[in-house]
Amino acid sequence: MIMQNLKILKKGKKQVNSWKKQIILITSLCLLSIASGCTQTEEKTEQTTAQSSVSNTEKTQIWTTFLPVYLFTQAVAGDVANVEILVPPGVDIHDYQATPDNVRAIASAKILVKNGLGMEEFLEDTVKNAENPQLVQIDASKGINVVDVDENIVSAKDKKDHDHDHDHDHDHDHGHKHEHSQGNPHVWLDPVFAKQQVINIRDGLIAADPQNQQTYQANAAAYIQELENLNNEFQQTLSTTPNCTFITFHDAFVHMAKRYQLQQVAVVELPEDKLSPADVKKAINTVKKYNVKALFSEPGVDNKLLVSLSQDLNLSLYPLNPLENGETNPQYYIQAMKSNLKNLSAGCK
Repeated sequence: MIMQNLKILKKGKKQVNSWKKQIILITSLCLLSIASGCTQTEEKTEQTTAQSSVSNTEKTQIWTTFLPVYLFTQAVAGDVANVEILVPPGVDIHDYQATPDNVRAIASAKILVKNGLGMEEFLEDTVKNAENPQLVQIDASKGINVVDVDENIVSAKDKKDHDHDHDHDHDHDHGHKHEHSQGNPHVWLDPVFAKQQVINIRDGLIAADPQNQQTYQANAAAYIQELENLNNEFQQTLSTTPNCTFITFHDAFVHMAKRYQLQQVAVVELPEDKLSPADVKKAINTVKKYNVKALFSEPGVDNKLLVSLSQDLNLSLYPLNPLENGETNPQYYIQAMKSNLKNLSAGCK
């Protein structure tokens, strides 16, 4: 009986030891599995990060010439491309001289978007110097019919006075009359032409980067809808003041004026420091000739002379934004144009 009990006891101890070994083995396997899972998670995380990094570096590189072109291109491209700008906002595009950085940028770019119509006079030589045979150029103004750049342009100083001032190194003129053989290139200030520019940019990006076609189409459609709404707002608001004539000091708004049955008279070549009696007389004669209702200047420009001139002419002075300077958010175009509409409406009443 005692021997039998001892056998049972020994058998029990063996079972206990066996269970312990099994528990240790199972525990070890669990720990090993957890460690393996963590390693795989880390590997997946690192892999995802690496893929994200590669994705960012592989984004299509797009360069645009100046602010309005940048705004439209960014609106279409969204997050699937890196969109950059050659001419910083606020720098005069008309007289811009290319830099070595511009050449290097174009040399590494896949796509270059320009306004066209001779606006970017610096661009031809810059592209040539960049020596990038793979570069795709998109002309945002393709197919847009423009009016003559010299339509309704008058001078606040006659040529004799102008030459006399330069001979004596006196006041230098700062007018915004620019010679453009292809017609007035400021098409982005007409919402309907702006819509065509967005369409041209969309189609150009799809042709050059077809893998992002759906994104370009969706983004362009949303922005085009905003431009159509903007055009409707201009039409409804300015229909109450047809044939309103206004004076500007930048020949940029002729397309906008023609679209909404207004008349822009661009008075250029004003002196920087002092208005002569001849300057004032010329402006007064222009006001009488065209029955001008409003005087407009660019925001951010020193308006002391224009304030003085507006007082002499008994006209209110309003800002009108050519959108060559400002924010780089595509919504800035919509906001600035609505401000232009508000000021046009007020000035034409």
